[in-house]
Amino acid sequence: MHRFLLYAALASVAFVSPLMTVAADEASVTALHDTFDEAWERDLRDNPTFASALGDRRYNDMWPDLSIASIKRQHENDKQILAGLSEIDRSSLPTAEQLNYDLFKDNYEDRVAGFSFRMYLIPLNQRGGVQTQNELTERLRFATVKDFEDWTARMAQLDRLVEQTMDLMRTGIEQNVLPPEIVMGRVPDQIQLQIVDDPADSLFFDPFRKFPDSIGEEDRERLTDKALAVIGETVIPAYQRFYEFFTTEYLPETRETVGAWDFPNGEEFYAYRVRRYTTTELTPDEVHEIGLGEVKRIRDEMRVIIESVGFEGSFQEFLEFLRTDPQFYFDNPDDLLTEYLATCKRIDPELVKLFGKLPRMPYGLRPIPDAIAPDTTTAYYSRPAADGSRAGFYYVNLYRPEVRPKYEIEVLSVHEAMPGHHLQIALAQELGNLPDFRRFGGYTAFVEGWGLYSESLGEDLGLYQDPYSKFGQLTYEMWRAVRLVVDTGVHHKQWSRQQAIDFFAANAAKTEHDIVNEIDRYIAWPGQALAYKIGELKIKDLRRISEERLGDDFDVRRFHDTVLGSGAVPLNILEQNVKAMIAEMGGD
Repeated sequence: MHRFLLYAALASVAFVSPLMTVAADEASVTALHDTFDEAWERDLRDNPTFASALGDRRYNDMWPDLSIASIKRQHENDKQILAGLSEIDRSSLPTAEQLNYDLFKDNYEDRVAGFSFRMYLIPLNQRGGVQTQNELTERLRFATVKDFEDWTARMAQLDRLVEQTMDLMRTGIEQNVLPPEIVMGRVPDQIQLQIVDDPADSLFFDPFRKFPDSIGEEDRERLTDKALAVIGETVIPAYQRFYEFFTTEYLPETRETVGAWDFPNGEEFYAYRVRRYTTTELTPDEVHEIGLGEVKRIRDEMRVIIESVGFEGSFQEFLEFLRTDPQFYFDNPDDLLTEYLATCKRIDPELVKLFGKLPRMPYGLRPIPDAIAPDTTTAYYSRPAADGSRAGFYYVNLYRPEVRPKYEIEVLSVHEAMPGHHLQIALAQELGNLPDFRRFGGYTAFVEGWGLYSESLGEDLGLYQDPYSKFGQLTYEMWRAVRLVVDTGVHHKQWSRQQAIDFFAANAAKTEHDIVNEIDRYIAWPGQALAYKIGELKIKDLRRISEERLGDDFDVRRFHDTVLGSGAVPLNILEQNVKAMIAEMGGD
């Protein structure tokens, strides 16, 4: 449709040949999509674990090449991609393709700009890295002999990956690109989990504990023997060397400060991260002030609930009551998991009230692996395979159920599963008219903003009927508002870690264990935590505008389908899409 309208407009201009214009346009579109395809294929080759996670099995026997030479080569290739893109006449493209052009260009300009900050010299943190590579098996299919052989071949190359990781970290020491000691101090225990006496106890051996029926006994024995040999001869020794390096050579060099301001060019780096993760031109100071305003607003709403349940103590005493009263916690992980499952089953049938289009791909629920559960957050989501061979998964943390309150189960589930991440990401992957970089890429402000916005839909889905559960929803919204304050506080205003912990604890009913893990996450991942609230505020503002301009004609299902219909986009593009919907429906 867009292409037809463009042709019609051009044909009406004097001295322009419609046939020549059509040919030029088609040539430009072809060149553009050739560029997309070339860049996508290069990214899959350069990032074989990402390809595997998407369900592309061509590189299942490979790890990424983390050598400095390879990283620099990829940077040069990024610049070449941009140079080639500049040769395509954007003005000759249909409107939809101009958007693809702009988004692709922005992505690669961002990659090129980010290279100068040398964050590749910090290749891991407490949330993952070479020390947790076994977790890739959670995203792989093990259905054929070749699947098992590929995993063994990958394991056989782990020593190279470990050596390259150590080389990057040594260069980081030389160039003073170093992470904080407080978060890296969590990593040695993670490495030790990979150092076992018996290869059969290795986390890398998990796929060989159960074979599909289609693989015969002879192959099972052969595959098992080979895997045990590789783990014993390569995997375990590699991690032994890595543990020695990390504890004696690297950890003593890490820095005592926690903020990005202390990186080389730290202020410039953090401002770049703020722009990148929010897709806005907001400054760190502006984000900080938005956060303070949201904290005040949400706290006022919390006080209303405190009064409604007849609690007579202070705000802080109510938070302590929620953190410590046994009625809000399960005694064992099985009961906690059961409640998560029950909540998801209650949500799914209600979704048709709010959405005209739902994804075909299902999702499942899994516990977060024991190896990282103590050091990671309450939950996270893992996308489906691109070819439909693996569902999406909502991972929940069952470690220490006595610190995981019941009142957060509903709000967490709508964020991570439905109608949050699974609905949005699975729908985006099913948009076959979009190029791959849009179907499988994304913008954190949109993705996480949608997840947080989804939390506000809980009441429409029959949730938050209990006042404590509603307080849990507000606690999660407060959690994201606090992020705006503490992330900018730590990385821009030079707050200490304890200042950030104290501000968080003073305003949200998260448990101390969760608060510490969250603050350490923000320390390790500057700027990412800002995306949630900034994105949610934009979606809520666009809904308010839609309701005001359309009045009785406002259709919440159409609004949601419009927000999700183009996949993840920057917030300014989202605004354009919603305003186009309003105009199409006759809004002012």
